[in-house]
Amino acid sequence: MKSSLACPPRLSAALSIVVIGALVACSPALNWREIRPPDSAVTAMFPCKPDHHSRRVTVAGAELAMQLSSCTASDAVYALSRINTGQADRVTPVLDALRQAAMENIGGPTAVKGVQSVPGMAPHPLAQRLAWSGVRADGSPIAAQATFFTQGTQVYQATVVSTRLDAEAVDTFFSGLKLP
Repeated sequence: MKSSLACPPRLSAALSIVVIGALVACSPALNWREIRPPDSAVTAMFPCKPDHHSRRVTVAGAELAMQLSSCTASDAVYALSRINTGQADRVTPVLDALRQAAMENIGGPTAVKGVQSVPGMAPHPLAQRLAWSGVRADGSPIAAQATFFTQGTQVYQATVVSTRLDAEAVDTFFSGLKLP
């Protein structure tokens, strides 16, 4: 004897498709997690699992070690870099050089979005959130926001780059930055 609650096969298949579709739609494109990069005091909220790299770079006339954590989610690259300048008098030149390099890499006009405030950071006049929008060599659009901050002899840069930025995701990334 059939139950009066049983679904006809077509209705059951249709309901299964709707349920599976709803589950897929509910899976977040951005899977936020708190990350502390290796050998670092900073913590950050990344929307994906970042890879960690270290390399030597020449910045402000000095060869220094740079640590980089980055990942790609929803067609945007999220990155956090750190350079230990080793000396307090190198902080401002390195910070300024990183800002200039970001401006040159993206191109387009620079907009100051405001003073950056990261819990635990040292106050610095160049600790700001900047934004750019431009066009890549192939003609496609590019947009970026970066924030720069310091603590002791450490200089940090957090950046989001995409063809079109998701303001909420950028705000979540930048507001998740913390220093002890």
